[in-house]
Amino acid sequence: METITVKLTKNSYPIIIGKGLFQYLKNFWPLKKGDKVMIITNKTLAPIFLEKIIFFLKKVNEKIDYIILPDGEKYKNLSTINQILTTLIQKNYGRDTTLIALGGGVIGDITGFAASIYQRGINFIQIPTTLLAQVDASIGGKTGVNHDLGKNMIGSFHQPILVIIDINFLKLLSARELSSGMAEVIKYGITFDQNFFLWIEKNINKIMKINKLTMVNLIRRCCEIKAKIVNQDETEKNSRALLNFGHTFAHAIETHIGYGKCLHGEAVAIGMIIASRIAKIMNNFCESNIVRIIKLLQLTNLPIYAPKNMQSSTYIPYIMRDKKVINEKLRLILPTSIGHAKIYSDIDHSCILNAIQNSQEL
Repeated sequence: METITVKLTKNSYPIIIGKGLFQYLKNFWPLKKGDKVMIITNKTLAPIFLEKIIFFLKKVNEKIDYIILPDGEKYKNLSTINQILTTLIQKNYGRDTTLIALGGGVIGDITGFAASIYQRGINFIQIPTTLLAQVDASIGGKTGVNHDLGKNMIGSFHQPILVIIDINFLKLLSARELSSGMAEVIKYGITFDQNFFLWIEKNINKIMKINKLTMVNLIRRCCEIKAKIVNQDETEKNSRALLNFGHTFAHAIETHIGYGKCLHGEAVAIGMIIASRIAKIMNNFCESNIVRIIKLLQLTNLPIYAPKNMQSSTYIPYIMRDKKVINEKLRLILPTSIGHAKIYSDIDHSCILNAIQNSQEL
């Protein structure tokens, strides 16, 4: 069991990493016996994990209820939030309630957002079950839902009180979900840590086979990087924006082709290539680095080409709605070398269109 602390001015919290953690729940569980607990999960995970989690939770909490949602990115919307809020109100849950997100990034975002607005804010706990959620989405307090016109456009910053990362969940991940999570892992290497990128290259076979010791090391490093950035810039006023490398284009792709049709990590992989090509056009990033990124993405079975049925000009309206746009000027996170990235403002649209076209399959 390892612990990383997200140190904030208010509401610091631990990230617990290990395997079989629920056997040791009493050692780090923040809730008392009288506290009310509502688990939020989905129809795919509930038959596999819900009964087991409740078994362990009942050893430390008496009042446990649950909500089972449909599975998929397309349900990450205000209608689902309303369903959760209605259930909480109907069952007379008060401000002493703690919500538990049992699932991937979608469940975590939905649960966190519901917690942030129910009775002006209640506690929530993250129990991420996918690699993407364990290394990224469950940490940092970004919560929210999608709108038809843009991904994650409705949300809030609301930190969890605890994140439990049990690598045993990864054993049941599909190959596609594992690959999706690797996009966020590779992102950390490109933008923050050259040595970590080298380590991923060296250990990629063990990673894709979900070697337990390798996965603990991988998840720990990602959490260390994310926690450090969130410590410095909790509400994304400055350096935290670097965590969005590739995401501006990823969100455009997800919104355009339909939520859930392309997994988030798959879209991020494409977005990172587009952003890298923009950096190359600006003479800030060399072709050999793009080749290394593409090779690593291919080894993790991630897509490397932008969608054929999405014209380059189609991206512009979506990216101009991006949350990083300030004073109608787009800010993009672009790599300068493996392990370093910068925020660039007001990039010429022709440069962006050129990079997208160069990223499409011939």
